[in-house]
Amino acid sequence: LWFCWWVLPFFYSFFGLIFVLLTHVMPPPSPHKTDEQITAFFHAHGTTIQIGFAILMVDIGGSGILNGFVAYEMKRMSVTPVFAYTYIATLAVGAIPGCLMCAFSFLVASFRPDRDPHIVAMLYDVALLTFVGSLGCFAAQYLTLGIAILLDKNEIFPKWFAYVSFWNVITELLAAPVFVFKKGPFSWNGAISFWEGTVIFVIYLNCFILLLRKAVQDQRAGEVVQD
Repeated sequence: LWFCWWVLPFFYSFFGLIFVLLTHVMPPPSPHKTDEQITAFFHAHGTTIQIGFAILMVDIGGSGILNGFVAYEMKRMSVTPVFAYTYIATLAVGAIPGCLMCAFSFLVASFRPDRDPHIVAMLYDVALLTFVGSLGCFAAQYLTLGIAILLDKNEIFPKWFAYVSFWNVITELLAAPVFVFKKGPFSWNGAISFWEGTVIFVIYLNCFILLLRKAVQDQRAGEVVQD
């Protein structure tokens, strides 16, 4: 369990390094770039995009450990194990549009920088629309965790954290307009669709890391976990 917990900070540190410093996906570049500007973006950052997302293909394996770790703690709750299985399923499905489609689209666009600019622009749009606009899977994840915490009588996590989780559901829904707007607060790099959700997620993530640490510390020797 302690090994699983220590994967958390390392996984998300690499995640930040990849998406912020190497691939320039966060914060997202503008959705109203011209085809020529998009092509220039991949020419300027192609090498670091390839390095960053190559690292991601290794780092992403840590997500399986983390999802199993959280599911284990959820199975310590007094609620049905269905909540834990649902949590795993939502993230397993969500990893494809929420992370991997972005990575492969950027990798394909940078692999042959002499492609038709219209094709490069399409890959750019696919990458960033899926990365910011992946809604349902992650909303279901936060909703499942929050409801499980509220129903739990074993107090594995404090009740206030359920409401932090529910706030993430709201931010996921507020990202839906990214498929319509190219400018303003509802675009994929906008104040509401991206920045508000990112700030709330960072707060949620830091709270979750600390609460998972406490959950491991508080577990009694010989405690039986649900099948």
